[in-house]
Amino acid sequence: MTPTLRHRLEYGAYRALRGILTLLPESVARALGSALGWFAGSVVGIRRGVVMENLEIAFPGMPPGEARRLARRSWMHLGREAVATFRLAAETPDSIRDRIVEWEGWDEFEARVAEGHGAIAVSGHFGNWEMAGAAVAAMGIPVDAVATRQRNPLFDHDLVETRGRLGMNIVVRDEAPRRILRGLRAGRVAGIVGDQNVAVGGILVDFMDRPATTARGAAVFALRTGAPLFAGHVVAVPGSRWRYRLAVREVTIESSGDFDEDVRRLTQAHSDLLEQAVREHPEQYFWPHKRWKVRTTST
Repeated sequence: MTPTLRHRLEYGAYRALRGILTLLPESVARALGSALGWFAGSVVGIRRGVVMENLEIAFPGMPPGEARRLARRSWMHLGREAVATFRLAAETPDSIRDRIVEWEGWDEFEARVAEGHGAIAVSGHFGNWEMAGAAVAAMGIPVDAVATRQRNPLFDHDLVETRGRLGMNIVVRDEAPRRILRGLRAGRVAGIVGDQNVAVGGILVDFMDRPATTARGAAVFALRTGAPLFAGHVVAVPGSRWRYRLAVREVTIESSGDFDEDVRRLTQAHSDLLEQAVREHPEQYFWPHKRWKVRTTST
């Protein structure tokens, strides 16, 4: 796609903002991110209705005042991590590794990847999912991250370049079935953010005790190829600098002999692990997403 004038102006503004955020001292950048998140959620009220509806679904009976405070904290978290993502262009594998203060389940994950069959790592819109992929790649493990192409081709190229410099290969969602299978055969890790609401081709599983359509891809890849499936996430740690705890855990089920049923059960299992993390740190989930928009599946 040939960039339009609008694309160039948008990209110029993005580069200017990224440059400013990168030059700021880390503590100042974090504080600014929190303030921007607070402003977006509490003053502008971006998707306020969606956030409050989602919190009511996820935490029925939560007093309105508590829900509003949780929404405010989640927006502040989102602002901080958005700034951290902007600053990824200035990070290196060494600096990424330095930001991870705990590697829960890493030895098992690394050992399974070393078996040579590849692995699927499924995460959600929780903590900092961009940092999760960067952390795995920073440890020398080749990552194929499934992503949606950006509408602005200049911005899309920039994101692919930044992620590639950190060791992540971007796989466009439409090309994922073929390229992920090829990567798994080569011993690579497929990184999938698997908690989007899926209108077509999804599977209905429970999330936060409510049915939600969920992508089948992670479970299908694991069952078709025999590659291990891991659920993982990166949790932000409070402080004046960006620090994180990474946790990965293999997801297994006993085969029922029915492929579709095993896909459902494996998808439910990794969704349960994400739910557990969200209940522990609800302020770090991306509540503006219409997670329960579709309550039935279609093909």
